[in-house]
Amino acid sequence: MAHLTRNRFIGLATALVMALGAQPATAAADAPGPSATAVLFALSLRGVTNGRPFALAGLQGRPLLVNFWARWCLPCRREIPELVAVHARYRSGGLEVVGIAVEDAESREGVRDFAKAYELSYTSLIGGLQPGIELMRALGNQKAGLPFTIAIDRTGTIRSSKLGAMTQTEMEAAVRLVL
Repeated sequence: MAHLTRNRFIGLATALVMALGAQPATAAADAPGPSATAVLFALSLRGVTNGRPFALAGLQGRPLLVNFWARWCLPCRREIPELVAVHARYRSGGLEVVGIAVEDAESREGVRDFAKAYELSYTSLIGGLQPGIELMRALGNQKAGLPFTIAIDRTGTIRSSKLGAMTQTEMEAAVRLVL
């Protein structure tokens, strides 16, 4: 029965994500400015694999691709391999990919196992459920849907954002805006 309930939850959660609808990447003029990213850089979140605090302030001044995701989100699962590939392709150029799991801290073990299974090679953090939702809203995702990805340039300005799974082409375009 618990397995059925879990599968039903995943199905309902996925339906919710799809109902919120994927939104096209926004241009820099539509995205929140550096003051929005100040909220992000003020945080310290726990690492998925080691559980240790990670201060996001250490990423200021670097080009970033920040992706909000959850294990139950099927579009998130589909785009994670593309994020891994983008990270591998552009990290030597200074790009940092950061994944923020919108899941409760109590789920850390499950999130850790998920990250291992999906071979997440980039910085992966747990944002918490409600705090993760509030952070997404502060960064321009008023619908609080997943996945949600923002590209931040070296000045801390959000250059693009997208609600919904990104294609490899969209990720490449976002990366070019911040490198």
